[in-house]
Amino acid sequence: MRLELPNIPQKLLDAAGKADFPLYAVGGAVRDALAGLPASQDIDLCAPVPAETFSALARRCGLCVNGVYKNTGTVNLTDGERKMEFTSFRTDVYRRGEHAPESIRFTADMRTDALRRDFRCNAVYCDLKTGEVCDPLGGAEDIREKRISTTRPPDEVFSEDGLRLMRLARQAAQLGFAPTLECILGAKFNAALIARISAERIFAELQLILHADAKYGIRYAHYEGLKLLEGTDVLNYILPELAAGKGMPQRADFHAHDVLEHSLRACKYADERVRLSALLHDVGKPAAYLQTGKYHSHDVLGEGIAREILERLKAPKKTTETVCALTRLHMYDLDGKAKEGKVRAFIVKNYTWYPLLVLLKQADYSGCRDDLNECPTLAKWENILQKMQEEGVPFSLRQLAVRGDALAGIVPRERTGEILEKLLLWCARDGHRNEREALLGEAKRLAEENNG
Repeated sequence: MRLELPNIPQKLLDAAGKADFPLYAVGGAVRDALAGLPASQDIDLCAPVPAETFSALARRCGLCVNGVYKNTGTVNLTDGERKMEFTSFRTDVYRRGEHAPESIRFTADMRTDALRRDFRCNAVYCDLKTGEVCDPLGGAEDIREKRISTTRPPDEVFSEDGLRLMRLARQAAQLGFAPTLECILGAKFNAALIARISAERIFAELQLILHADAKYGIRYAHYEGLKLLEGTDVLNYILPELAAGKGMPQRADFHAHDVLEHSLRACKYADERVRLSALLHDVGKPAAYLQTGKYHSHDVLGEGIAREILERLKAPKKTTETVCALTRLHMYDLDGKAKEGKVRAFIVKNYTWYPLLVLLKQADYSGCRDDLNECPTLAKWENILQKMQEEGVPFSLRQLAVRGDALAGIVPRERTGEILEKLLLWCARDGHRNEREALLGEAKRLAEENNG
């Protein structure tokens, strides 16, 4: 069988034509072309020659070589637009569960190289000179059947490298492929080995799973990836606080799912900007139930637990602050009975988070009973926000009609910040108050009230 791979740089094709050895594309580029998926931007190359031999050829053909690693047989290169990676045919030996191989032995045998890889669908080769497809392990059939199976017995594959546990969930989700039962059981048996993978790598894979639908446009792919993490028990190890919600019942008049499944479905229906927040928004419920037998104050508890989780996973600080803030705020006006004045103040106080909070509350609502209609509370909030905007309500201190220096002589200097915040909330109730004289008069009243 011959295959024409899209997105292969001409300089790379030139190199394959000039080489006195076969140069292969392998992995995602070949898999996706055989599956009829959009062309992969990832180009992995391999050949039965040392890294130095390939890198010399690449340079002669005008490719930019960024790094040559003789010990692993790896070359990082680019054509100026796409990054590529070459690896000599090899076989690897691992310390149990650790991502990096303990030792490497180079080989000239393609089948031996194929067997070191994780899944058969990633072990199909395409000769860049001839277009001939080489399939030593039967990966093309897996691709046709939309199936994921391991290159060797699953226990052996997953026990070598714990990161493969998350790669299974991610690739199955992105591709819409179904792992075999043996594959799932092998991952489940080795789930504890995820603990040997660095927090940064775990978080990076989790983020890819949370946005798995973006790869090839498969709707709800991210939910399928999370369900696979749950089904293989990997979720128990990377997010035990979330997994603790499995089997915990909720009020049947509001929820059709237990605590964990509700969180997964909230993430399923969430806008891509708030999926991590949707996944963790109820993470305080198991802890609250253990303390009181109820879920009251789970939002407050959840903020602290979400922070612990994200700091443990070495998440970026901005991501952590956003998720924690949204977790803390997501229960406000749950029943839609908060009075307009209080909603106005809430919107102004939390305006930084408001656009994302709206997305989270919608996901939370949809995740309760798989209802994709607009959350009633949000319809109410939108009407209130529209009125505030029409009135010219200031949403930040910068939009106030006075600055701190205008309050000199009216309020004590040490209280300037406090008074400005109070003026902002005063204007939240009526945007027409945001004019200089009215604000100065209110500032004077507030100062005198405190003195009295």
